Amino acid sequence: MVITNNDITQKTYKKLSIQVSLSGLSFCVFDLLSHKIVNSMAIEFEKHKVLEEQLWKAFIEFPILTKSFDEIMVVHDNNLNTFVPTSLFDVHFLASYLQYNTKVFETDFFTHDVIFPYEMNNVYVPFVNINNFLLDQFDTFEYQNSNSILVKQLLDLSKNNDEKQVFVHLQKEHFEIVIVKNQQLLFYNSFHYQTPEDFIYYLLFTCEQLQLNPETISVQLLGNCSEQDNFFKIAYKYIRNCNLLDVSNTSAVLDVSSSDLRNHFILYHS
Repeated sequence: MVITNNDITQKTYKKLSIQVSLSGLSFCVFDLLSHKIVNSMAIEFEKHKVLEEQLWKAFIEFPILTKSFDEIMVVHDNNLNTFVPTSLFDVHFLASYLQYNTKVFETDFFTHDVIFPYEMNNVYVPFVNINNFLLDQFDTFEYQNSNSILVKQLLDLSKNNDEKQVFVHLQKEHFEIVIVKNQQLLFYNSFHYQTPEDFIYYLLFTCEQLQLNPETISVQLLGNCSEQDNFFKIAYKYIRNCNLLDVSNTSAVLDVSSSDLRNHFILYHS
């Protein structure tokens, strides 16, 4: 969001980030002076209820969402996306990039995020109905696809590391596999799952297809997972070098726990 009011007395030095999916909403408030998170909340939507009604209910129950902020970022949490190198990118043909891995319609709205400085773009279908609802709540805001933030942050983490690294971002009902090498994106895909067996099948199959040895490759998990859950345990069973992503440095800066930062990795980096 571009702040158009330059009167310093109107500044709040607060930023609101909202991450929205079809199943829920989470938000956090950043203090722009201390760079710490001062408020955070996750809300699960009730199934089979109108999305706009769920959003309206969230704004009623959490009045902090209606306060004034210097910046507002909305993160569209879906996997209706694909990454395209800048050398192959043409903004006039956004739909064509998605047609091979996502069911698209002529009436869909397409947009893209520039993944700076990595010479690529993330083409995706945003939630137009969510943007329309939020336009009634805020004067202006910026929005991104969740995987734009995820991939950029993982590319940043891979700087000066010439070994291939496998990152697994686990969410409810789906997870993303991102494979990088010294700030190069080698692989990205999203998989739906129901059981730990589904999860490990897709992970091991991906490693096999890319000729990555589970005995030697580094696999780091983040998102909705812990060392106690069955998804981490089954990955640890089949992959020798499997760990939760170490986020201790960033968690200290943001003043949140490492487990919270892994769980809300995209939101807290937005």
